[in-house]
Amino acid sequence: MTDNSDHDICETRCVHESVVNDVRERMYPNGLLLDVAELFKVFSDHTRVRILHALSFSELCVCDLAIALDMTSSAVSHQLRVLRSAKIVKFRKEGKNVFYSLDDRHISSLMQAGIEHVQEG
Repeated sequence: MTDNSDHDICETRCVHESVVNDVRERMYPNGLLLDVAELFKVFSDHTRVRILHALSFSELCVCDLAIALDMTSSAVSHQLRVLRSAKIVKFRKEGKNVFYSLDDRHISSLMQAGIEHVQEG
């Protein structure tokens, strides 16, 4: 078995100033990138991903999600609070029921892109 640790760094120090300057000018502010990192942290939980996957098919109430995912309503509700605070899901009340859905098409696109990436690997 060979050690590949030296393959991940340049053998000589070099700086391609024009490329570096171009990249720096085009990069988003750190605050925005921090918000993106926080968004992806929410996606890092298996239970939340399962909830989002279920919601990608249909709007569902907490009780329906709990049955579909074989979870307790309180566990689903806890994860939905996290997803709602991150603006990943939205809800609407209908009588005594609360129905959840994905917040917008971007969430569905992120889920689909993640699934495609994993399936290609």
